[in-house]
Amino acid sequence: MHRKEIAQDCAEPRSVYCVVGAGNGGMAMAAHLGVMGFRVRLFNRTAEHLEGVRWHGGIKVEGEIEGFGPVELATSSMEEALEGVDIAMVVTPSTAHRGLASLMAPHLRDNQIVVLNPGRTGGALEFLKQIRQDGLSGKPIIAEAQTFLYASRALSRYEARIFRIKNEVPVAALPAHKTAEVLRRLEPAFPWFSPGGDVLSTSLENIGAVFHPALTILNGGWIEATHGDFDYYSDGITPSVALVLERIDAERLHVARLLGVRSLSSREWLYQSYDSHGDDLCEAIKNTEAYRGIRAPVNLQHRYIWEDVPMSLVPLSSLGKALGAPTPTIDLIIELASILHGRDYRAEGRTVESLGLAGLTVKEIRKLVDEEA
Repeated sequence: MHRKEIAQDCAEPRSVYCVVGAGNGGMAMAAHLGVMGFRVRLFNRTAEHLEGVRWHGGIKVEGEIEGFGPVELATSSMEEALEGVDIAMVVTPSTAHRGLASLMAPHLRDNQIVVLNPGRTGGALEFLKQIRQDGLSGKPIIAEAQTFLYASRALSRYEARIFRIKNEVPVAALPAHKTAEVLRRLEPAFPWFSPGGDVLSTSLENIGAVFHPALTILNGGWIEATHGDFDYYSDGITPSVALVLERIDAERLHVARLLGVRSLSSREWLYQSYDSHGDDLCEAIKNTEAYRGIRAPVNLQHRYIWEDVPMSLVPLSSLGKALGAPTPTIDLIIELASILHGRDYRAEGRTVESLGLAGLTVKEIRKLVDEEA
């Protein structure tokens, strides 16, 4: 039996879940959990975005998962959302992580698990630093996924479509020795999650950093001319565009190696996640069936820039600078994004300072992620 079928056949719910965020990803995850029979709460800071879920009592989902997922509580109160919850799945743009950490800190309790889906680059480190700064009294376990489990879209305020569930998504806890416990508790609902080593591994295998900002910026003219009327991956990737993505990937892998992390290349990641083959990155992306039908952004004011540049590329650049590893292509994309949006993404983004890594040696950084309690 396929692991997906095992999860769907899970008759007895083993944990109460809260999904934090009612966007494309949060709607899909909450619906899937409900279809599998788990008790689900859904939190969103904008209360009116929850009205459809409240009215219908849950979320209709189609695609790889079909059915109706009941949601027992849809609320804009974090205290209500987390009361009695075993696992909180944060499914928001990573730009929201710091603010959500502040909202969640007073309500988190011992052994409650918080998983960032995904953490992007440095998410768990930033989240843990923020909840401690805000006077956390309990001892929750903070973890992050390397990427988001689903390729999905919200179709309405109470409907979602899951195009594809990835074959495998690594998850790591902070500290790393808690990872086995996190996976054990997640497994009844999410058997696709696998051991991610530590949060350096999950952060540095952030493939969104490679695929999203440069692909969006290099297709900027087409996006603005057509309002995104083309398939983002299948049509947007060309051999020339892929060359830039490959250079960004090489710089990411260099930073990872200096930190002692063996990270998959983007081509390896596509094969592991989607069984995608190709002689080069362009061909592998075009051969990824799960990407077919995913449309381009309607304009350049999109999270592929305003999230992935400050939360993915800026910390990679900052780590590279601290380690003596030049990142010229990454730096170029950061500069172009800042020009396009009229913002200083270097000032807004995650850095070694904001992640609590400034001045640390590689040995000290690795000890921090392995042993920090």
